[in-house]
Amino acid sequence: MSKAPQVLLVEDNQDDVELAMHAFSGSTVAPEIIVAHDGEEALDYLFANGRHAQRETRDLPSLVLLDLQLPGIGGLEVLRRLRERAETRRVPVVILTTSDDQADIIGGYDRGVNSYIRKPVGFDSFREMVRQLEHYWLITNVAPPL
Repeated sequence: MSKAPQVLLVEDNQDDVELAMHAFSGSTVAPEIIVAHDGEEALDYLFANGRHAQRETRDLPSLVLLDLQLPGIGGLEVLRRLRERAETRRVPVVILTTSDDQADIIGGYDRGVNSYIRKPVGFDSFREMVRQLEHYWLITNVAPPL
């Protein structure tokens, strides 16, 4: 039996975390959701540092959902660090944010984001967006070996 895919959700807003967790709970893939509440925690998880030092470094998430507006290390910096390391360069990253600032959009793509999505307003719209993300990134998309 194959292992459930992992999704790393990098989000500091607890309401958005709960919304995403609820949306994924009815999913067909049933991914394991790992939550990082800030950029430092996300990087610690991805690079097996800090409290995640015992994590198997080859056990990378199938998808990273990354907010931009994070305390401490921001989303664009997380993305930059993720892309500069060979072992995490190919991990699919989707920026999921409220920002519609062109500088954020351009900055994300310049740093190698795979997709940039503005968070929809309302639970039903958010749930549908999560279902579409899940279907595309965890079912349809053929990802490179990590």
